[in-house]
Amino acid sequence: MTWILTASGRQFDLLSPTAAMVTPYDIAHALAHLCRFNGHTRQHYSVAQHSLLVAGLCPEKHQLAALLHDATEAYIGDMTRPLKQVMPQYRQVEETIWQAICDRFNLEPTLPSVVVRADLVLLATERRDLMPDHPGEWDCLKGIPAMPERITPLTAQEASLQFFSRLMDLMQANHRRRVCA
Repeated sequence: MTWILTASGRQFDLLSPTAAMVTPYDIAHALAHLCRFNGHTRQHYSVAQHSLLVAGLCPEKHQLAALLHDATEAYIGDMTRPLKQVMPQYRQVEETIWQAICDRFNLEPTLPSVVVRADLVLLATERRDLMPDHPGEWDCLKGIPAMPERITPLTAQEASLQFFSRLMDLMQANHRRRVCA
């Protein structure tokens, strides 16, 4: 068996996903209940809220990609960056799921550099606001400033509703842009 049962009751095949298996509700629900940093934060802080904040740092035309940049985690969880780097098979599964998500939402598979940069700014901010104090440096954050605003974690329910609502708005805006182009 290579499939999971999602919150909406759908079968999602982890090894052979299709765009039809991807739903906004499942992504919003799962990411809102998934804590960043494998739960090693001062309080629950969801991947959904992280994604909302990343999207808020990007220009409008890249906000859908920014909102969905971690959407694979709705199906395979959040693996820490150091472990992901030594697990090529995981990265292959993640890439296959990412392609299905891109197909579902009409996204380019390569994230725009502005989204990658916004993700790092959020990481710097999350480290400052949500992680235990520690003097060790994170190489990926060299030269990356944190946001001036501080993060106040949302409940899972709030994060799910906000993520879902924002996703619906961005899907409509992207549809209108494609139709009018």
